[in-house]
Amino acid sequence: MAREKIRIKKIDNLTARQVTFSKRRRGIIKKANELSILCDADVALIIFSATGKLFEFSSSSMRDILGRYNLHASNINKMMGPPSPYHQLENCNLSRLSKEVEDKTKQLRQMRGGDLEGLNLEELQRLEKSLESGLSRVSEKKGECVMSQISSLEKRGSELVDENRRLREQLVTLEMAKTMALKEAVETESATTNVSSYDSGAPIEDDFSDTSLKLGLPSWE
Repeated sequence: MAREKIRIKKIDNLTARQVTFSKRRRGIIKKANELSILCDADVALIIFSATGKLFEFSSSSMRDILGRYNLHASNINKMMGPPSPYHQLENCNLSRLSKEVEDKTKQLRQMRGGDLEGLNLEELQRLEKSLESGLSRVSEKKGECVMSQISSLEKRGSELVDENRRLREQLVTLEMAKTMALKEAVETESATTNVSSYDSGAPIEDDFSDTSLKLGLPSWE
């Protein structure tokens, strides 16, 4: 049975849209990496999410690949004559996008501790403040997670204490029932022994009297 073809349209549900974006983004980056390895090709991939977040992949230097692309586009434009207003706008957007990618990539490297040589004191202080703000948010999130784990452990400990108390109560009840059953068994056995002793005593006395009469012994009555 053939699979139903998925209709390509905008996903209205925000959560489903974000999940689909994440899955498809990882898939296309994986395919781009495979293409660069299998075919020895230079591949550059730039993705902006609906919220403006940048995702990128490049098989080599993103700057070099974009430079080659700009050179190639420039040569094509020279061969085709003066660019139309549409192409001028496209080239402007491409230049802006390239500059934004370059700036974001540089900022990321700086936040990782690289490319700090050209920064002045003010820029270093601004970067330090940004890192401190990020670390503060991470610490707050970490504290929330720790408190949540502590609360969960305390709840579990309270449940274990209650369970232990219930087990102790059940054990005491079982011990009391066992003691009562043992006491009843002892009392029953004692009563049975007394009755047996009483029933077996009378015939012995009668036999002794008959024997005394037969032997001519004086009676004790």
